[in-house]
Amino acid sequence: MEADPDRLQEWVGRTETRDDRIAPERAQAMQATLDQTDPLLAPGDALPPLWHWLYFWTVVPRSGLGRDGHPALGGFLPPVGVARRMWAGSRVKFLAPLRVGDMATRVSTIRSIAAKEGRTGRLVFVTVEHTVAGAEGPAIVDQQDIVYREDTGSGASGRPGNPAPKDATYNETVTPDPTMLFRYSALTFNGHRIHYDRPYAIDVEGYSGLVVHGPLLATLMVGLSVRAWPERRLSAFEFRGQRPVIDTAPFTVNGKPDGDETLELWAADSDGTLCMTGRAAFEADARS
Repeated sequence: MEADPDRLQEWVGRTETRDDRIAPERAQAMQATLDQTDPLLAPGDALPPLWHWLYFWTVVPRSGLGRDGHPALGGFLPPVGVARRMWAGSRVKFLAPLRVGDMATRVSTIRSIAAKEGRTGRLVFVTVEHTVAGAEGPAIVDQQDIVYREDTGSGASGRPGNPAPKDATYNETVTPDPTMLFRYSALTFNGHRIHYDRPYAIDVEGYSGLVVHGPLLATLMVGLSVRAWPERRLSAFEFRGQRPVIDTAPFTVNGKPDGDETLELWAADSDGTLCMTGRAAFEADARS
């Protein structure tokens, strides 16, 4: 695993620009994946929060993929070597609606790279900022934290987790299955094999089943929040992964008010273990 600080710092400040159309077909397919098909999203409708992750695909040939199914590193992202990749969390600001049917542009910038020694070996933390603009101007600023963990061959961490809060005001139960995970992988063009290749997830990465996508968990949490407070405008959302959710049992997404304009959010597995934390901030006055 590459951990030379000077070499890694060469990637800080790199940018990448992608254009995409916020195609209604992809948004409608996401609605079907979540069993939310009435009414179908149509051109001109505001794209639901975090659904911008369905667009701006990174498309490379199969020969350009790493062992895990992700594009090999060393292009836009730094060449950290053989490592296990995890989307650890994000901080997202919603500035204006992103409209279905519009053309949009995403500018990505590597903001920071830090190499550290962890309990299981070397870690590399990469923060990437994505700015998305649509027809109405800048719409989303999304700072993503990606963690690369040294591939020691020891499998996924088996550390015990922390219990989730039990005082949720809002709560939804989700029953994952391989079709749901396959569809989300397809809609985001995410080739990571832990989400659809059960033998790889268990035998190579050491999980007990398929892993529910962290971004999907975050999308479900923020969806809960906007359904809980439909009269307000979501202005910001952040999340942090705590522990993987496996597809072999239902999980819950939960929320409770933290003041007048903020909801505390979390996801818990079937054993009540905390798997993701989040926070959604709202503006008191709704916007059209």
